[in-house]
Amino acid sequence: MTSDYRIESSHPIASRWLPQSGSQQYLVSDRALAVAVAAKSTTRPGGQEIRVVHVPTGEVVFRKQSTGRAEAPDEA
Repeated sequence: MTSDYRIESSHPIASRWLPQSGSQQYLVSDRALAVAVAAKSTTRPGGQEIRVVHVPTGEVVFRKQSTGRAEAPDEA
């Protein structure tokens, strides 16, 4: 089985769907699985981009800006 897709970021990736959080890239054999995991993932610190790359061609097939955890507005 080959790993044709790479989930990557310039910052550590955190997700409960990954075998271990904290790496900057993960190799996956299935496109749909790679996109689903990337879509559910965040970065540490938040707000950084997560991409899914088709390894043989280098084409970015999915990208998203990781959202930081929303903080409650200050009450006055």
